[in-house]
Amino acid sequence: MCQLLGMNCNVPTDICFSFTGFQARGGATDVHADGWGIAFFEERGVRVFLDPQPSCSSPIAALVRQYPIRSKNVVAHIRKATQGVVALENTHPFMREAWGRYWIFAHNGNLTDFAPALDGSFLPVGNTDSERAFCWLLQRLRQRFGETLPSPAALFDAVHALACELGRRGEFNFLLSNGDCLIAHASTKLAYIVRRAPFAQAHLKDEDVTVDFSDVTTPDDRVAVIATVPLTDNEQWQTMSPGTLWLFEEGEVARQAATVAGPEKKPLTSGP
Repeated sequence: MCQLLGMNCNVPTDICFSFTGFQARGGATDVHADGWGIAFFEERGVRVFLDPQPSCSSPIAALVRQYPIRSKNVVAHIRKATQGVVALENTHPFMREAWGRYWIFAHNGNLTDFAPALDGSFLPVGNTDSERAFCWLLQRLRQRFGETLPSPAALFDAVHALACELGRRGEFNFLLSNGDCLIAHASTKLAYIVRRAPFAQAHLKDEDVTVDFSDVTTPDDRVAVIATVPLTDNEQWQTMSPGTLWLFEEGEVARQAATVAGPEKKPLTSGP
């Protein structure tokens, strides 16, 4: 299975520390060696870096690790392929445009027998269940909201219903952002931490690296980090209960809701 990393902040922040530990899991300290990617929102623009090579040895990952890009919303992914060949087009996170905004999506899990009806508004380029799920999700959101960009609260309610539906298809941990907020679905495994004043030191699990956040932050900063498995060994991470959806805004939890679905599998439709 893959691993996810997300960051949501109240001020633009770099993710170099967290990415250092996450990068090592892509083939060095863990088995997720089938590609990696990361997306940074900067205002309404997005920088996306993708590479089908293992992140632990990727020159692009080394560049990102040394390049302190500041962003309020970041989505990253390291891949252990379950569906789809190892190739650039199958490398997460995926990006699409809707309502004049970029949307970023990354998935950890496996959706079995997943062939939703797509109307052509969003189509997958690769052959992963993850990209198909992203296209279907955006299609359903477009059908629900028409030409109106949903607010974070309305988006959360809509994604909640869709996550309940897709959750019947299998393991569906994901991160979704359009730059205004970050939505995280813990189908089976996710954890998060919110760092705020008074800031302290943090030490990575996967690299012998320590940072004192009090040296690089202000008292008003607030940073939420979401990961499949906690990245540090001296901080108190919160485990997200399986079958829950979370909305992060301005570096903290804004909402959460259960997405536990019934045992039966119902057909996915293209209607709202």
